[in-house]
Amino acid sequence: MTDEASGASAPHAPAVDGTVALYRGATLFDGTGRPARRSTSIVVDGQVIRAVGDDATIAAELPADAQVFDLEGRFVVPGLVDAHQHLATPPDRPVAEAVLRRLVYSGVTAIRDMADDLRQVGDLARAALVGEIPSPDIRYAALMAGPGFFDDPRTHQVSQGETPGAVPWMQAITKDTDLRMAVALARGTHASAIKVYADLDHTTVAAITAEAHRQGIPVWAHATVFPASPGQIVAAGADSVSHVTLLAFEGTDEPLTSYKHKPRVAYERFAAGDDPRVEELFALMRRRGTVLDATAGMWASEALAGEGPEDAARAAANTELAAVLTAQAHRAGVDIATGTDYETDPKELFPALYEELSFLVRRCGMSPEQVLRSATLIGARSAGAEDVMGSVEAGKLANFVVLEDDPLLDIEHLRSVTLTVKRGRRFHRREFDGTASRAEQSTQVPSPEGEKPGATHRGEETR
Repeated sequence: MTDEASGASAPHAPAVDGTVALYRGATLFDGTGRPARRSTSIVVDGQVIRAVGDDATIAAELPADAQVFDLEGRFVVPGLVDAHQHLATPPDRPVAEAVLRRLVYSGVTAIRDMADDLRQVGDLARAALVGEIPSPDIRYAALMAGPGFFDDPRTHQVSQGETPGAVPWMQAITKDTDLRMAVALARGTHASAIKVYADLDHTTVAAITAEAHRQGIPVWAHATVFPASPGQIVAAGADSVSHVTLLAFEGTDEPLTSYKHKPRVAYERFAAGDDPRVEELFALMRRRGTVLDATAGMWASEALAGEGPEDAARAAANTELAAVLTAQAHRAGVDIATGTDYETDPKELFPALYEELSFLVRRCGMSPEQVLRSATLIGARSAGAEDVMGSVEAGKLANFVVLEDDPLLDIEHLRSVTLTVKRGRRFHRREFDGTASRAEQSTQVPSPEGEKPGATHRGEETR
């Protein structure tokens, strides 16, 4: 081809290699487990962190043409990860883009999309990666479930124009399915994982997991698949399990027949937070390194409030169950990721992830430091991306968040976000809040390519 078009514009593209930026003077919580460090500098080259260290040491080795950003008095944490999102059930591109925009301007630099219409999600992921839209990185799953699941209306929403259960991103699995081909088809959607969802026995879950791992792709599973139990799913080798309330079906005396016919949850069994059968499950998860995508605060949200006293009572019971089981998992040493599975009202300034983090502190016995680790390094681990994100370290992607207030003192201080750096690109919170005029934004928020070498940007430039 000799007359190729340039394609759509990418105003939010990652920073270009060779463009060096220094962020200095911050108090850094780097996500590695080290204590927060004062007077710390981060050197970014394009999309990648080149160095992290003491201000004085870094300054002595800084290239003369580096752009300098003064973060004196501010706090830096790794980019946040929402481990449980759904962007396209059903597909609605403007709504999805609005959700993604709010996420990235709130410090979220990556999400796990836990099965949707991957025709749209795949394009959203591409647009996010190249910078056509402001968005976190999107790592997404292709779903597998038993045939009985595919009269669920959601499966029709994500398969419009095709047959539910017979598309590569959402497959019905039977005893006759060629799992090698099924996993290969799922991988062909560019999915980051297989999601095991419903109506599969433990033998089938184990076979799917083994084949997925053989082909080099992880498995993200519902915590109970019906009839496969939580213990069977963990024993099968699932890399993460979602929804802590589903763990209540471990050791139940009633049969786990199908997704649509769940037995009653014995809430009273878990009230003391020391159920021995769940404790054994958590020990197994800890030994295997299985991540718990708890979605602990989901039932406390307005999104799941329902209508009437019966719905309210169910939500309240599940909220208490989620708090007790998540606290027990935390005490047992299980790695907990921070997923949501809902979003706050579009008029809200901040996403649902902030509510999840607050719930983990207020109701689940986790400290702000532990919750930040869950929202960063463990979130990256849940997405299979710990090698490139989740902590502020040399060699990893330049994904971090600048805050006015110390989140280790109060997790609500995440709401003081002034700047998100994602793949080296700066997303100033003021652009989202509208606290600067469009004219001011166009002059005060230059692209990395257009900023003057060696220029020093005071802290107000990150507001």
